[in-house]
Amino acid sequence: MSVRTLKTFLTCAAAVSLGLAAVAPAHGVEGPAPDPRDAKAMRDMAKAIAVTARYADEREALKDGYVPHGEECMTNPFGVGAMGYHYVKQANWGSKDPARPTALLYSKEKDRNGRRKLQTVEWMSTDRDQDLKTADDRPSMFGLPFDGPMPGHWAGMPKHYDLHMWAYKENPAGRFHNWNPALTCPKKAPTPANPAHGHGR
Repeated sequence: MSVRTLKTFLTCAAAVSLGLAAVAPAHGVEGPAPDPRDAKAMRDMAKAIAVTARYADEREALKDGYVPHGEECMTNPFGVGAMGYHYVKQANWGSKDPARPTALLYSKEKDRNGRRKLQTVEWMSTDRDQDLKTADDRPSMFGLPFDGPMPGHWAGMPKHYDLHMWAYKENPAGRFHNWNPALTCPKKAPTPANPAHGHGR
């Protein structure tokens, strides 16, 4: 099987898997999920997976302009779960294009070559009035509203909205839930230099 054929097969398999997950019984997913009857949402989800599959190789993400941000694995300050390591492409900030996620989230574990594993893709958008009490400009994708608004997670990051899609790692809380309760970050003593992640879930 050629590399091109293998990539096509894997992309199709991922899309089929995504579709099956979307129509799982409601009791199997605690978090938000798109309506499986929404054809555009299903197409957009499949497109997001098809485009980002190449970033399974961390080197491809770095080559394409995704830069590690915060240098810390993000853990949930309000409860259980974690997200992992954010690699952000500033040129995609504010994108609501399935093919142009703002961030890729990678695992704390590394493969035998010392590279992290892709787990999540994320879209981020600035909160227009920078007021956490208002949400009249909340974006949506896949028929789902973004989370937020919330404070920035590192220096220079504005108050914003975001939406996660756990395309490459199962999330028991739901494919679009921000925190994955099955994950933890490496243990590290907290310091004032480590800003808390602003997600409220």
